[in-house]
Parts: sequence; C-alpha cells; structure tokens
Amino acid sequence: DYVPFDPIVKRTEGTVRDKKTGEVFKTSKGAPHVLLKLLPATDTLTHEAVERDVKQLGEKGIRCLAVAKTNPLGEWELLGLVTFLDPPRPDTHSTICSARAFGVAVKMITGDHLLIARETARVLELGEVIHDASGLPLLDPVTKMKPPHLARDYGGLCLRADGFAQVYPEHKYLIVECLREMGYKIGMTGDGVNDAPALKRADVGIAVQGATDAARAAASIVLTQPGLSTIIDGILIARRIFVRIRNFITYRISATLQLLVFFFVAVFLFKPADYQPDDDVFVDSADWPSFFHMPVLMLMLITLLNDGTLIAIGYDTVTPLKTPERWNLRALFFLGAVIGGVACVSSLLLLYLLLTSWQAGGFCQSVGLAGLSYGQITTSIYLKVSISDFLTLFSARTGENFFWTSFPAPILLGAGCMALGASTIIACTWPQSSPDGIYTLGLGRRKPYALAFYIWVYCIVWWVIQDFCKVGAFWLIKKYNWFNFNDTGKLVLPSSTVKYIELHKDDDLNAENKH
Repeated sequence: DYVPFDPIVKRTEGTVRDKKTGEVFKTSKGAPHVLLKLLPATDTLTHEAVERDVKQLGEKGIRCLAVAKTNPLGEWELLGLVTFLDPPRPDTHSTICSARAFGVAVKMITGDHLLIARETARVLELGEVIHDASGLPLLDPVTKMKPPHLARDYGGLCLRADGFAQVYPEHKYLIVECLREMGYKIGMTGDGVNDAPALKRADVGIAVQGATDAARAAASIVLTQPGLSTIIDGILIARRIFVRIRNFITYRISATLQLLVFFFVAVFLFKPADYQPDDDVFVDSADWPSFFHMPVLMLMLITLLNDGTLIAIGYDTVTPLKTPERWNLRALFFLGAVIGGVACVSSLLLLYLLLTSWQAGGFCQSVGLAGLSYGQITTSIYLKVSISDFLTLFSARTGENFFWTSFPAPILLGAGCMALGASTIIACTWPQSSPDGIYTLGLGRRKPYALAFYIWVYCIVWWVIQDFCKVGAFWLIKKYNWFNFNDTGKLVLPSSTVKYIELHKDDDLNAENKH
C-alpha cells in the first residue's frame, strides 16, 4: 500500500515487504513535527533530540524531513532526519525590494516550519512578524464555508503579519479572501497543488516556472522562465499603460470643456454685429452675424486632426508612479477643468480682441493688426482653438510636472507637429467662402499677413500660463489633500488594523525573541 504526500497531513506512507526475510513493515517520510506524533509518547528522548536538531537546522535555514518505520510490534521508530537546502531564487530579494519601492506590500505564506520561515524572512528582509497557523481561520468542517466575519475578525492579523508558516492550503485561500474582503487587490505566486485555491481566488494568480498543472490551470499568469523579476516588469508595464490612459482622459476632458464652454459662452456673450465698423471703412461684402459661430467643416477638421494625434498617445514616453494606480475621478475632472478652463478663457479673450480690431486705441491696433474682416476673425478662432487643443495635449501628458520635464515620444511629437502644421496651412490658405452662411477667409489672403504668427505667439504664451496653472492645481490638491488625492493608491491601514497592531505589538516582539 502507498499513500502519496498530502499537503494537509504533511507526510507520505508506504507498506514494504523485505524480500529476504519476508518481514512487512510501514515506512513514512514527512515533516518532523508530524512524524513525532506517530512515536510512542514515552519516547521523550527522541522527541527532545529531534526538536533540538530541527531548531538548530532551522536557524541556519536548513530544511529537514523525518523518516520513520514500524518495528515488529507495530510501533513507529524514528530512523533519522534528511536535510536539504531550498534557498530562495537569486532574484527574489531584489524583486521584493523593487515591489516595495513601488508600493506593493509583500507577505510570505508557506507550509515550511516556523524557524525556516523566519530565517527566510531574515534573508529576504521581509520583516520580523512571522506567525504560525495557530491563529488563522479554517473552513467550516461540514459546509466548507469561510467564517462569516472573516475580514472583521482576522483582517488585522493578516495585514499586520509579514508572513505565515506551517499553513494548510485552506489557510492560504482564506488569507487571500480576507484581504480581498478588505478591499485590497491581491497578487499570489505559487507552484504546487496546495497553492491552487489561493491562486484561483487572488485578483492576479501567478504560477511560477515549473509549477504543477493544477497551479498553472488556476493561475491568471504563467511564468515560463525561472525567477520572479518578470512580475516587476509586468507591474511597470501596467502602470505605464494606466498613465497613458489617464493622460488621454485628462486631455479629452480639458479639450471637450474648452470647445463646449467656449462656443456656448461665445454664442451668448458676443454679438459680432455690435462690433461691425462703420460703412465708410467696412471691407466685408455682408453684415456681421448677430451671434458668433463657426462652420461645421472647421469643427470637423479640429476633431479629425485631434483624433489622429491621440492615436499616438498610446506610444508616449511616460514614467510609472511609485504607488499602485487607482482612479480618482474627482481629481481627474478637477485638473481637466483647470487645464480646459485656461484654454477657454484665452479663446474668449482672443475673440474679444479680434472683434474690437476696428476700435481706435484697441489692442489689435497697437500691435498692427487693425481692420480685420469677419472672415479673418472666424479663421483666426479656428486656428487658435486648433493650436490650443494640440498644445494642451503636451501639457496634460506630464501630470503634476511642467511640460518641459518629460520629452514626448517621437511618434507623438511627430503626430502633433503634423497636426499643428496642417491646421496652420489650412487657416492660412482657406479660400474666401461662406460655408453654412458664415464668412471665412484665409489668414494669408489679406493683410495683415502676420496674423497667423501673432496667434501662434498668443497660444504659446497662454500654453505656458496653462501649464503653470496645472502645476499650481496639483500643488493645491496635494497640499490640502483635496479629493483624498495623497492617499490614492497607497496602502492605508484601517483603524481596526492600527488598533490590532498596538494591542499585539508586545506579543509579536516576544514571539520573535522566543524563536
């Protein structure tokens, strides 16, 4: 008879017959503390010797298995200990340090002896608070259901501990489930059958290279090469993708707000007919309209060039954050509103300056841009909105930093330059026409020919102002922690866990010193 290894029983057993003598006896191999339970209770010397040797070996990080057999009376006798080394992978320490540097808490859950776990934690610098499984929850023996108040009763223990030793598969599963109930995102690595339930339950189950078929089937990700450093690469790639998506959404919010608010306000606030010059100096063939609006074709060109440029943002150069990413929609909309608001104000101001170009002593006349036709005003606003939209993209992509602190990817820079160039060429060469009944005229078809250049300068100046306002908005929400911005993505311990840590601090230290 043969009983294979069971991760719960933690030993294997077989029945052997000696071919020479015909003697039949049982043999067993497994965890020393498990096999000691098979020995007669009166064999105290063996118990003491094994516990002493296991402790001495464990303090050096040496693992051991016990081997036993039955005597002719059917009683178990310990034959000895088999020692072996199972050191952490060479890159494990650096992987743990990197994970912590990026805001990921790392905990060890192992079925090894507590002494082995403590030595491993010391080598890997995991922490000093390593518990055995005595305080961990178990599934209901009848219904196999988890405890009804898992997070409430065991959340503090799971968060406080740096690791657990001598655990069963259900312990691993319940630790993962407990942390998930508390709202944390859990990644789990493993390679054995006993890891499969926890790998399946984790948000991201990772089966390491050489894992069993059961572990590979339960995992979300299967590593095909030795080591764990690939996990850090995956974290960084995911965070870069998140940053690109966030930059895209920030830009889209700001650009949309600029367009919608600008045209909404301009329609009600400005009546071009009120700014129309006298007949003796009037150069247009038709009266100015009673409200400001732009041809649909111009709006379509702005949208088309914008969308074409945004495709390249997926290849932009970004820096991943040091903390896990998490959506903070209130902060996102606030920052997008600040960026778009500045651009909207600058567009409204330019429209006013252009409409008053015929007024004596006005700004336009002081810079040599007097006497603009309504067609030039319409095309000028098209060019301004286009340039502001594209420049806003380069401001939104750098987050809390100034736009010059991070150079964009060549493909994004190229797409932006092409869109800006195309918008400028269209604005300068637009033929004299009246699409949708709105008079339009290219900026290069009538004096002042430098109008497009002045609009470019105006947009760049306001782009710098916009970027300073963005950085200032970030400074404010970080200084006063608006929208809980400073806690976004950070591991914040609940009050119950903080209380648990204070109550059990002495117990943890005493347990560490004891072992």
